[in-house]
Amino acid sequence: MTDWLDSEQQRNWRAFIEGSVRFIDLLDRRLREEHGLSLAEYELLVRLSEAPGRSMRMADLAKSAYYSRSRLSHRVGGLETRGLVRRESTADDGRGVRARLTDEGHETLLRAAPDNLRTVREHFVDVIPPEDLQAVGRAMRAVATRLDQ
Repeated sequence: MTDWLDSEQQRNWRAFIEGSVRFIDLLDRRLREEHGLSLAEYELLVRLSEAPGRSMRMADLAKSAYYSRSRLSHRVGGLETRGLVRRESTADDGRGVRARLTDEGHETLLRAAPDNLRTVREHFVDVIPPEDLQAVGRAMRAVATRLDQ
């Protein structure tokens, strides 16, 4: 037997889908137009910028960004071609590969971040009352925790 959503649950579910898809599309479109980066590329640069030495093992980067290793390798390859990321062998065993944010990649991120932040504030943070924003954060952390199980 199917446990259908009631009308309120359905309305909220559809609002989530529409709002999140449209917002992610806006972030991606603006980053592409203003900085030549996709949202996925931007997020990889952010993760690398926050890592010690601006570098991460590819396996760890894939896990943190929810990518398959082959998909990450393709994405990093594009960033590498543009001089934003460099792949290098790990010093500890020589078999692993690290992705390192280059100085040019870091400068690109520093230029893109304020524009991305303005979009996040204008179309997400500033339109959601603070108590609802906290509820959104709690809700999405609960979803992420369930997906991790």
